[in-house]
Amino acid sequence: MPESPEVQALADHLGERTVGRTVQRLEVVAFQALKTFDPPPSALHGRRVTAVTRHGKFLDLDADGLHLVLHLARAGWVRWSDSLPATPPKPGRGPLALRLLLDDGSGWQVTEQGTTKRLAAYVVPDPAQVPGIARLGPDPLAEGFSRADLAAVTAGRSVRLKGLLTDQSLLAGVGNAYSDEVLHTARLSPYALASSLDEEQSDRLYAALRTVLHDAVERARGLAAGELKAEKKAGLRVHGRAGEPCPVCGDTVRQVVFAESSLQYCPTCQTRGRVLADRRLSRLLK
Repeated sequence: MPESPEVQALADHLGERTVGRTVQRLEVVAFQALKTFDPPPSALHGRRVTAVTRHGKFLDLDADGLHLVLHLARAGWVRWSDSLPATPPKPGRGPLALRLLLDDGSGWQVTEQGTTKRLAAYVVPDPAQVPGIARLGPDPLAEGFSRADLAAVTAGRSVRLKGLLTDQSLLAGVGNAYSDEVLHTARLSPYALASSLDEEQSDRLYAALRTVLHDAVERARGLAAGELKAEKKAGLRVHGRAGEPCPVCGDTVRQVVFAESSLQYCPTCQTRGRVLADRRLSRLLK
């Protein structure tokens, strides 16, 4: 799933090419992706694009005050094209969900791979009308995000750090991959409770959040949309690397698998050598 560094890179990449152009047509191919009906997609037609920005994991195209907001979910993506076909696409079973055609023939192709469709598009006068944006917590990539902001999020919350980092109502933009990377950098167990952190551990968590996310943004800066996924994977130290040696201490990276996700961690760096229980493995051994 694209997280805040990739969505920020997409916003920068698409904004450079889109701002100043006029929307000729928004073509909805996968009708289940469109979550709003008033105003209709046609309300964007003829409007000049003034900005492409980000809210957490949401991508926001501002066209003279009317917004096309996208949440790419797990398998969605946006690709820029210098020349899109003039003929509208036909609805079908392919990955194409939306197409944004601009006045010079260029535009966006929004796709979603796989059979589970969760990509969401909204046409709204105000991004805050999108429920997922309205509930977002503070953004760790924001310039003003402070140590006190993180303390306000963790204080008194008896929730595991892994869950806290990925709860969008508490912190905006961090997902499964970067939460693993942040916790590894901070040398904290994904199962540690937020309320149990002492001052030094909280300082490490704050520093890791800022460093990991900002480093990811810098690595992605200037890359084309098609290069972002490979860059993200190459920059990960523990996420998606179960069975490989930890780049810090050499211990084997372990994982815990859940119904729809998994987490990866280093026992030596994060859990004092303790291997966390993997319920999936436990069931297989019964």
